[in-house]
Amino acid sequence: MSDHIIGFAGLTHLGLNSAVSCAFRGFKTTGYHDDPQLVENLNNGLPHVLEPQLPELMAECRERLNFSADISCLHDCDLVYIAVDVPTNDTGESDLSFVEDIISKTCAAMNEKAILVVLCQVPPGFTRKLTWPKERLYYQVETLIFGRAVDRAINPERYIIGCNNPEQALPPVMANLLGAFNCPVLPMKYESAELAKISINMFLVASVSASNTLAELCEKIGADWFEIIPALRLDKRIGNYAYLNPGLGISGGNLERDLNTILELSERHHTDGGVVASWISNSKHRKNWAWEKLNEFVLTKFPEPRIALLGLAYKENTHSIKNSPAIALLNKIRGKQVIAYDPAVGKDLAGAKVNRVQSALEALDAADVLLVMTPWPEFKTIATTDLIERMKGRIVIDPYGILNETELIREGFQYVTLGRPVKEAISSKNMI
Repeated sequence: MSDHIIGFAGLTHLGLNSAVSCAFRGFKTTGYHDDPQLVENLNNGLPHVLEPQLPELMAECRERLNFSADISCLHDCDLVYIAVDVPTNDTGESDLSFVEDIISKTCAAMNEKAILVVLCQVPPGFTRKLTWPKERLYYQVETLIFGRAVDRAINPERYIIGCNNPEQALPPVMANLLGAFNCPVLPMKYESAELAKISINMFLVASVSASNTLAELCEKIGADWFEIIPALRLDKRIGNYAYLNPGLGISGGNLERDLNTILELSERHHTDGGVVASWISNSKHRKNWAWEKLNEFVLTKFPEPRIALLGLAYKENTHSIKNSPAIALLNKIRGKQVIAYDPAVGKDLAGAKVNRVQSALEALDAADVLLVMTPWPEFKTIATTDLIERMKGRIVIDPYGILNETELIREGFQYVTLGRPVKEAISSKNMI
């Protein structure tokens, strides 16, 4: 175990998962947050964020983890990460005031020899403007993914480090910490590292946008996008890990923030950001997919259906509804009879109204149509017999294709999914 003490200012999703990963790698880790109840829960092993394996890892590393609501706990740390989440509005604009405030308070609490590392995402140029001595000031790119944050935190692909002087060796404590994760370390200028994070997300957005555009075309011309995906994965120029599965637009806030940042920078520096504007437009278009299919196959024919909606989170394994397609859909069908279930999302639905039940099967009772809006793993266990016995209608809108399409079609359901032409029931049982 290392004698170095690593500190984290901010115990949101980013800070908590990153702090636990440092403890897992053998470092004494101190986390600060200004909410005493949140801190007490963490010291009792109760995380406030939903991530597979997180509670178990916290218990395993308990002797090396300490959480406090007193910012003076950071004074004894050799290196302190600024690890708060950066809030964004619905268009992706960042509010950096909270980051600036926590940096100011943290610097006042740190000892003068400590290293300050900005871990949360900030626009290019942000880190260089900070007043902490540049030889002890760094920016580190994070690439955590909701639902996979623990694995990516303890097994990073690489570390991208923004420095004042990339040619200068990293301080021993930082080199020791990063070296414990056994991955490549890429030092570069502050601005390069800050833009590198955005660049990674831009390539992801490009892949998602291309997949969604082509999947929509498949739905119209009789092609099957899921037959095409294996051919793309075998092309080394695209690769096995490319984002090829179609989805309901870009959600969660992080990618939207980066798109907005690039548009702002392009406008300020008179470069061409037209492709980014197209990605944003494509995302908005695809987010309407569920509404368009519901309207086409249900609402125009049966104006007062009972709708079972499974999933409210913007993706599986998170409780976040930031820019969630399900919430957007609920706002479009206000006044309709919707029964919803989500295993993690709390009561706050950002103003959306819906009747909620305690299980997926309960939501199916007497439903005329089923909408699967989040591909939670538990939904994959729903048997075709459950739909037959509980639903009144025979229409399933399943964007992510998690249910058994072949069985549903055979049993008389009309099945609608992304990237494929609509599959008609073998019999006429699909009528509501």
